[in-house]
Amino acid sequence: MKLTGVLPPVRGVYQSGKIRANRHETATDTDTLASYSPHDKPWDVHKGQSDDVAAIYHQDQAYRRLSERINGCSGQLLFSRNTNTETGESTLKLKGARFCRVRTCPICQWRRSLMWRARFFQALPEIQSQHPTGRWIFLTLTVRNCPITDLRDTLADMNAGWKRLLKRPEFSAVLGWVRTTEVTRGKDGTAHPHFHCLLMTAPSYFNGKNYVTQARWRELWQSVMRLDYPPVIDIRTVKGNGDIKKAVCETLKYSVKPTDMTDDPAWFLLKYTRQTHKLRFVATGGILKKILKVEKETNEDLLLADNPTDTPETDEQLLRFDWDKPTRKYRRKRE
Repeated sequence: MKLTGVLPPVRGVYQSGKIRANRHETATDTDTLASYSPHDKPWDVHKGQSDDVAAIYHQDQAYRRLSERINGCSGQLLFSRNTNTETGESTLKLKGARFCRVRTCPICQWRRSLMWRARFFQALPEIQSQHPTGRWIFLTLTVRNCPITDLRDTLADMNAGWKRLLKRPEFSAVLGWVRTTEVTRGKDGTAHPHFHCLLMTAPSYFNGKNYVTQARWRELWQSVMRLDYPPVIDIRTVKGNGDIKKAVCETLKYSVKPTDMTDDPAWFLLKYTRQTHKLRFVATGGILKKILKVEKETNEDLLLADNPTDTPETDEQLLRFDWDKPTRKYRRKRE
């Protein structure tokens, strides 16, 4: 089935590759989740994007099941209200939701990213105590854009190149690493796959002849990838806990931007989804090998994404917010 640039929406208005909501809300919207907790406004954004993705998948019979799963993701949210006894400030804490766990669902991508970050930050103090002299670097490895129809083969070549890179002497000072894959859409419809890598190194990495310059990283990547051109790479030293958090957030983010999914439905549905089917986009090694290991992702993993050590609760004091498709907002459901 051939897709055009204009698709019928799911309870919205689709125009020029974007879906906008029917405007039913008023200036006195006080029952929305965002009005209760501005911090939770991203729920509206990500759920709206999920509706858009579900609408795109609905256009192809082969993806109707995915459409149904994403469409039903996080339709109802349950929050507890926590009040700071000193400041009187009240915040909401997620206690109940059902996630579809489809990799391209914008809500689940977001929750998965939060889960990975929380697990990393939770493990970081112990890692630093065991390796107090360890240093961090943030490495981005790219190749030239490829036709979207060649994406799967290009990613296979990049994974093979990465395995060869691990065996190079220059990599011996790396104690542990986290590597994620991101694919962005080029303006001409090509795909731009690249690796974000957070590396923990021994202090000797920065000493004299052991230091690997940006030019040398470029030579290494070109060599292991067997390219006939010098690729673009970026290497940055991570300084202090503030920079570590920024590097972690950059590394452990979405694998594809939601706007790349919805701005070009044919690129996303007919090409990207099929090219990346069942591929793994997160890898770890060395002393960081087990830090993000998930045997089988569960609904509870995404529910507790903000705080993996928390315990879900169910009681009569929970606030319920239901997704309202026409206004694309979560609204308070009063019993």
